[in-house]
Amino acid sequence: MSIEFLITTLIVVALPGTGVLYTLAAGLTRGARASVAAAFGCTLGIVPHAAASVAGLAALLHTSALAFQTLKYLGVIYLFYMAWQMWRDTGGLAIAAPEAGAIAPLQPMRIAGAGILVNLLNPKLTLFFFAFMPQFVDPDAAGATTEMLGLAGVFMALTFLVFVLYGLMAAQARDHVISRPKVLRLVKRSFASAFALMGVRLALAGR
Repeated sequence: MSIEFLITTLIVVALPGTGVLYTLAAGLTRGARASVAAAFGCTLGIVPHAAASVAGLAALLHTSALAFQTLKYLGVIYLFYMAWQMWRDTGGLAIAAPEAGAIAPLQPMRIAGAGILVNLLNPKLTLFFFAFMPQFVDPDAAGATTEMLGLAGVFMALTFLVFVLYGLMAAQARDHVISRPKVLRLVKRSFASAFALMGVRLALAGR
């Protein structure tokens, strides 16, 4: 495994995207445990993309406009759904204002499940693996498949660690946010707008 792979992976993982945004939202609205659940879900959402890439199934998305567009628009719909939930303050990331007395019980499985969908419905991840990992693997080597699985595992491990770090930092600011109703409302609407904008960006993105 090359240092170039590790550096490139860290840069890609750390760049703000839907997974980072979702993990930050979980940390700010529901705390540290929720952010870890979100990071875990987003990481699991990478598994099908990595598996498809290793198996060569990413070629289908690369060559079939219908398959790519179908997955893309499912992702767009889900991002808009996330935006609507954040705006209405419903779903796994709902949070009550301090005067309400308490927030709804934490549901790690629900939060993780939403994180899985966030990355599962992102066709760019499969194409990313298809274009990214082969650069660091000798296709003629006897253990090329095993090596690609190892690289995918490293990518997922770094994703989880970086996302957890993002989420925990967001959780540290949680008390300052929820104790100020105006700030809380602004944060929720900002995240809702960000999810909606990412949905628009994905809808307008080309191949």
